Amino acid sequence: MKNITKILSILTLILMITSCKNEKSLQSYLVDTSGKEGFYTGDLPVSSVLPVKAAVSEEVKKTIKSIKKINVAFLPKTAENTAAYELEKGKLKNIFTDNDTYKSLMSMKVKGMNINIYYSGDTDAIDEVIAFGYGDEAGVGVARILGENMNPAQIIQLLNSAAIDGDSDSLKQFSKMFNK
Repeated sequence: MKNITKILSILTLILMITSCKNEKSLQSYLVDTSGKEGFYTGDLPVSSVLPVKAAVSEEVKKTIKSIKKINVAFLPKTAENTAAYELEKGKLKNIFTDNDTYKSLMSMKVKGMNINIYYSGDTDAIDEVIAFGYGDEAGVGVARILGENMNPAQIIQLLNSAAIDGDSDSLKQFSKMFNK
C-alpha cells in the first residue's frame, strides 16, 4: 500500500511539473505593462481608433459591431530607455514566435517601423487581430483587437473605409493621448 501511495504521489508531482507552462501570453504581457513606467497602455473604444466615413456598407457596420475592444501597450523609444526598448521588443517577439495561438497574417515595413499582423481563431471567424510594431525612432508596441467571429475580408474592407491617414482629425486626436 505504501508503494502505491508513493508511486501515485510521484506521478502526481510529475504531472503537475509538466503541466505548468512558463509560456508568456499576450494577455499577461498587457497586464504586466499596465502602469509600468514609460508605457502607454489602455483599452480604447473602437470609435476613437476606427472613425468611419459616413457612407459605409452594412457589412462594415456589422464588422464594427463584432469588435469588442482594443488593448494597446506602447513604449516610446528615448535615449534613456534603449535597454528597456530592446527588452520589451524581445519579449513581444518571443510571445509571437514561441506560441501556436497566434498565426502570422502579414508583415510590412512602414516609415522605419517593422509591423507584424497576427490573428487567432479560424480563418473565417477570427477572435483577435494583433498588430505588433517596433522601430528605432518610434518605439515598440502592440495593439490587440478583440472580437467575436470577425471576418477577415470584412476587416480589410473596414480598414479601407476608415479615415485613417496622417491628416485625419480623429487620428490627430487619438495621437494626443500619447503626448506627455
